[in-house]
Amino acid sequence: MQTIPSIHELPNACASVIFSPDPKSVFREDVDIRPYELPSGHRYIPWGADNQMPYDILGLIESDETVSTCNIFNAELCYGAGIEYHDREGNTPQEVEDFLDDNAVAELYMGQCFDMKTFGFCITVVILDQQGRNIISVARREAIYCRFAPMDKNGRIPFVHYANWRRSSAPEDVESIELLDSRAPFKDLADRIGRGSKCRKFAVVSRLPTIDSTYYPIPYYASLFKGKWFAIKRDLGIAKHSKLKNSAPIRYHIEIADSYWENVFRAERITDSKKKLDRQIQLKQQIVDFLTGAENSGKAWFSRYYISPDGKEQHDIRINKVDDSKEGGDWSTDIQEAVNMICFVMRIHSNLVGSVPGKSQSNNSGSDKRELYTISQASQKMYRDAIFRPHRLIIRFNGWKVRPVCPFIQLSTLDEHQDAKKVSL
Repeated sequence: MQTIPSIHELPNACASVIFSPDPKSVFREDVDIRPYELPSGHRYIPWGADNQMPYDILGLIESDETVSTCNIFNAELCYGAGIEYHDREGNTPQEVEDFLDDNAVAELYMGQCFDMKTFGFCITVVILDQQGRNIISVARREAIYCRFAPMDKNGRIPFVHYANWRRSSAPEDVESIELLDSRAPFKDLADRIGRGSKCRKFAVVSRLPTIDSTYYPIPYYASLFKGKWFAIKRDLGIAKHSKLKNSAPIRYHIEIADSYWENVFRAERITDSKKKLDRQIQLKQQIVDFLTGAENSGKAWFSRYYISPDGKEQHDIRINKVDDSKEGGDWSTDIQEAVNMICFVMRIHSNLVGSVPGKSQSNNSGSDKRELYTISQASQKMYRDAIFRPHRLIIRFNGWKVRPVCPFIQLSTLDEHQDAKKVSL
């Protein structure tokens, strides 16, 4: 369980201290990770030292506005205009159209994009008919709830286990699904059916081939949590919240001489202590009311004063305006720098998601933003090729003369008289 960020006062030091978790501790893989055994006899490789790494990563993402916004923006970029099955003429046969509608393939593809962008892999389950001739159903298994079985002697992972691993390290309610060979899923599926396998439900994994992980890819944005900028932005937010919560900005400093109260009480013949206190509160409120409100704008305040023998002015009441131009804005530049660094790590220009705070900031032109969006769309091909793997398996196994395509949305210029258009490669 991660430590909740908190602020504590330092006694006799006129200062505070911030307690916050170390985000890089989420990626603890420097221990000997051994397979866990399930009640069914199956084994699985834990995801992280305590099997809670994906939940900790998700907690870090959800704890920061910029990271969570960039994450969903990346998933939206990958989704593009959605997945479609087209023949050579760009049409979708009715049989294929019925399959797409019956299996909510659009939502499936959306979930695949989220898993791929967040964890670097996604799990898709295909279900065959009773005879094993056609794939009739396809579904997603959320990556955060999936765990891989240990590799066999041939380097193949035989099962993927699906369960709510938040509840315990070895939950009893586990769905164990046979995992097709990641190198050649179609050939593996055809071989199993040809050998007379009675199994009709198989899992297909789509993953980014990272260089440092065998089972679970480390996300490309891990450097964000292992570095300092994520912690800097988080601590700045905590400190600024504490400052606003524990110290209200002071706009005016009002000085009232003790002699002023004595003159008021004497003039109004007030002798009772409680009535004196009530009169003080009333006069203070009158001054506050005078200083606030649009109807009092431009009014002048007159007060008496005299010159003492030493040449100093002695006022009954004096109102001094406090310079608060820097109040609450002393960290704006630092926060903006941290936001830009987070957007850089997440591979998103800050102007595309509008996450750069502050009134004075450089802003790209419409043409620049359109080109940035086009570049971002073009960079999604690597992820889509990986996500298309189960879709290509379905098309080939069912014998359809179509192919999966994902048109991306091209923002148009004003002379084209349209806001956007679909572009297919």
